[in-house]
Amino acid sequence: MARTVVARLAAAGAGVGIGSALGGIGWFYSGVLLDTRRQMVYPERVLAVTATTVTLAESRLTRQPGTWGLRWVGGLAQLGPVAEVVDGTVLRPLVGGDVPVVGTAAVLDTGPWDDPAARGFAYSDVDVDTPLGPAPAWLVPGPASPADGDTTGDTWVIAVHGRGGTRREALRVLPALHALGLSVLVVSYRNDGDAPASPDGRDHLGDAEWEDVQAAVLFARERGAQRIVLYGWSMGGAITGAFLDRSADAPDVVAVVWDAPLVDWMATLRQQARNRRLPPGLTPLAAAITSRRIRIDFGRFDLARRPPAVRPPTLLFHTDDDTSVPVTASRALAAAAPGLGWPLRYVEVAGPEHTAAWNADPAAYEDTVTSFLSDVLARWGP
Repeated sequence: MARTVVARLAAAGAGVGIGSALGGIGWFYSGVLLDTRRQMVYPERVLAVTATTVTLAESRLTRQPGTWGLRWVGGLAQLGPVAEVVDGTVLRPLVGGDVPVVGTAAVLDTGPWDDPAARGFAYSDVDVDTPLGPAPAWLVPGPASPADGDTTGDTWVIAVHGRGGTRREALRVLPALHALGLSVLVVSYRNDGDAPASPDGRDHLGDAEWEDVQAAVLFARERGAQRIVLYGWSMGGAITGAFLDRSADAPDVVAVVWDAPLVDWMATLRQQARNRRLPPGLTPLAAAITSRRIRIDFGRFDLARRPPAVRPPTLLFHTDDDTSVPVTASRALAAAAPGLGWPLRYVEVAGPEHTAAWNADPAAYEDTVTSFLSDVLARWGP
């Protein structure tokens, strides 16, 4: 009997120890999720350079198809599609920008440019008056609009980058949007390094950031916008989805374009946990801890089960090899959309990583965006 009691106490102690350990790991994972700090890493190495080519060590990332930026401390180049893979190296054309030197530590970047001027567009640096203070934005007027922003047309695109991203994500699609005659407001939002920080110093995962998009829509309306197109990458999907669900101005949105959108936070957390080789059962615990810390209801961010109140025509891109935001969530939303009364077109792109559908084939991507928006906006007349 004494041995049985001792064994039970030992097991209970071990259980408490394991529970405490899992709780600690859950708290740590939650902290990573809410951390607003961003650190650029440079995992690639430039092995050789000519006037027209760059050679990198072969990896899953350097083999990705299409057009990319190559970024390093103090420089940015534009690289074309893979020309050759041989003996553990990848040769890509150097098509613009700076020229790296051999030995440079670099990273392939989905954003090959740093501001609208690099794409040949006149723009204004403006501030959007958000609930936390002024947030810088780029205002790129439509082709028939003056650069001072006084008259910028009645249809505006509000472009919203992803978590850990920057405004340069939107630069890839500026030519297509400009050709449609649309003005584009490329926004920042709390904790992204440009806009004001949250008072609690935590990322709110779209649950509060949508208020900054609300401020951007008001900014556009005050300058003549009557119709709004939302364009979001990655967590920009969660942010704009929350706007569609909660904002009184959501009916002004006539179209949405999402690229690798975060449309199911719990599915994304499970994938992120797998990436970190964490136990599967840890995700609900980390989610519960996070919910308590920032008062977020993750269920509101499963759009296939709880769609937003306003569901305008939507174009959704996702790549099939995305290791950051699971493509399965976008597939589930696309399958559910008809039953939700949500006109949604889904385009899946083979090959590249997160938010790289444009990079894989810029012309095809832009043609799809142009066709979709032309059809939607034609219904509204001039």
